[in-house]
Amino acid sequence: MPERIYATVEPELLFWARRSASLELDEAARRAHVRPEALISWEAGLSRPTIPQLRELARVYKRPLALFYLPEPPRDFHPLPDFRRLQGASSGSVSPELAFEMRLAQTRRQIALDLYEPVEGEVPALGVRAALSEDPEELGKRMRAFLEVPIDRQRRWSAGYESFNGWREAFEAKGVLVFQARHIETSEARGFSISETPLPVVVVNIKDALNGRIFTMLHEFAHVALRRSGLCDLSEGYRSASEEQRLEVFCNAAAGAALLPGSALLSDPFVQSHRQMTWTDKELKRLGELYGVSRDAMLRRLLTLRKTSETFYHDMHEKYERETEADPTRGFAPPDRLAVSMLGRMFTRLVLQNYSQNLITAADVAEYLGVRMKHLPKIESNVLRKIPA
Repeated sequence: MPERIYATVEPELLFWARRSASLELDEAARRAHVRPEALISWEAGLSRPTIPQLRELARVYKRPLALFYLPEPPRDFHPLPDFRRLQGASSGSVSPELAFEMRLAQTRRQIALDLYEPVEGEVPALGVRAALSEDPEELGKRMRAFLEVPIDRQRRWSAGYESFNGWREAFEAKGVLVFQARHIETSEARGFSISETPLPVVVVNIKDALNGRIFTMLHEFAHVALRRSGLCDLSEGYRSASEEQRLEVFCNAAAGAALLPGSALLSDPFVQSHRQMTWTDKELKRLGELYGVSRDAMLRRLLTLRKTSETFYHDMHEKYERETEADPTRGFAPPDRLAVSMLGRMFTRLVLQNYSQNLITAADVAEYLGVRMKHLPKIESNVLRKIPA
């Protein structure tokens, strides 16, 4: 029988890696196929894992093996509370999957910062900042002006991917990274943001409907503009809500104002000719498709503009929340398309530019994009292709 080789690892690193992965001890032991007593002993420094056992822990905690040979835990990204949930979702501790997506977004932001200046020059400052004391309608106007998306261009975008990609490209053109998360459920988080500047980050859930992802982009950008964090449920009870819920209502209102300007919506012939305070699903769908928003987002905006009643809105809002909003067109995508979809054109372009100038290696490209080098020609073709405006 070969001799067992034990890993030389600081017990504090093992404890830190498990906690930063948002895993309780029993769950971590189950995933790593070890007894909880063994994990307790390792974290207490009473014994050490073997090399294969340490590799398994690295896999479970989604950390590189080399990290466990550091003398002490590194400074790490702490999971943010400012992520957008479905109404009624639990606001407890984050899942390991969400903790990983948050950490991954922070890592990608740091990579983008390192890659930006060598090929693009000075990183652009974020040209918008907000305060909770201002009118969310005014913030919405400033957000749209900052993104430079005229209403006629928005109307020309077809509902679905063209609209989603159009808004995403507008954000990236202003130095806002937009990533998609793929390992979390919409019941836990529809999106979150990293408000650090420059190159703040907005993350949307790829499992959400496309219209939902568009609204989340703008909602989370309102968080970025505020430089504020808070629990993102979709409660509308502003007067009786906690400070965190009021922050969410504010961000919802700002996102709605940016996505559906009051002047444009109120001057729409269909809205002008509508005399009732109730709306059918067909009418809301028609309006939503025109502006690339969900029925619920459209109805929320109509309520703000006093084109429907609070009673009707809340009844329909609950109905829409119960319905499945997953994107029915989402399915298998080849690695080259998936990489660009998850990372965005801005991040991908920075990687390609640095590689073409021999500033990073092929191994770096494969790591940053999460693909084999054989997919690079298709990725280059995808990134260079112009998105219709």
